[in-house]
Amino acid sequence: MVKTIIKKLLIGMGAIIGTSVLLVIIMNLYMFLTTFSDIISVEEAEELENVDCIIVLGAGVRPDGTPSPMLQDRLDKAIELYRQGVSHKVIVSGDHREDNYDEVNAMKRYLMEYDVPSNAIFMDHAGLSTYDSMYRAVHIFGVESAVIVTQKYHMYRAVYDAESLGIDAYGVNAEDVTYNGQTYREIREIAARVKDIMYCIFEPEATEGGEPISLEESGDVTND
Repeated sequence: MVKTIIKKLLIGMGAIIGTSVLLVIIMNLYMFLTTFSDIISVEEAEELENVDCIIVLGAGVRPDGTPSPMLQDRLDKAIELYRQGVSHKVIVSGDHREDNYDEVNAMKRYLMEYDVPSNAIFMDHAGLSTYDSMYRAVHIFGVESAVIVTQKYHMYRAVYDAESLGIDAYGVNAEDVTYNGQTYREIREIAARVKDIMYCIFEPEATEGGEPISLEESGDVTND
């Protein structure tokens, strides 16, 4: 009797685990299939018309406040897009919850070093997640169309979130480089895609709110 009960429990657990794994695979494939055609090259981005802004998603910064290699690659691609005239507005969206950790000002300083003017750069200090960045792009900055810059592994989710929230979005990948900790990020991203699909169904508010900011104004108004 005990063996029979244990066997049934194991079969039940196996079925639950198998179903969960299958669901994760299906949701990941769904995200790939609905976004891959909107991930384009710089040359294709140049052909787009009336793009409100380039959105650069934050990543880690070094202890000295300079961008990590991953973030620097994102910024370099944004500079290329800006110079090619894809848009004359750039939103840098990242984590600035602590005074001693500031992704967005690091991003702005780097862009300015390469001649992107201060008044063209809008800072989103509460881009605490990919979903938050896109939600705030819509509800704080009024973005209707954008070219998003991040790495390839992350781009499917970024474009999916943006499009689900109503942005006419395209993605241009930063350089394809293997960074330290990349395996962990790839695994984490599998689960994050599932999470964001659910977020985009229910559309909860971003972690932090704020007053609307028009992209018609100078980017300098976003400074803290």
